[in-house]
Amino acid sequence: MYYALECKEMIIMTEQVLVQFRADKALKEEVADIYSQLGMDLPTAFRMFMNKSKQVRGLPFDAVLPPVTKRDDFRSAFKALREEAADVPEMSLEEINAEISAARAERKRG
Repeated sequence: MYYALECKEMIIMTEQVLVQFRADKALKEEVADIYSQLGMDLPTAFRMFMNKSKQVRGLPFDAVLPPVTKRDDFRSAFKALREEAADVPEMSLEEINAEISAARAERKRG
């Protein structure tokens, strides 16, 4: 199938090809409904996707994996903090309060 495009008194014929793929039925119906509400059908939406992909020379959206945080990551971080804190000398409650008061007084002075 060919489509004609007009370009300053010249007609350009572009060859069309069939693109098929499998998708979950419920997902396809939900997405088709979304595009219908936007005033377009699914093939038009996919042509737009392909044109935008061509324009940006990649996926037209960010495609990154979310950070994976595992329980072991938290354990490792906690262990590292404990090891770091091991070198800090013990302070009495009075020393802690005195340090806080000094920091507040310094902040007030500007």
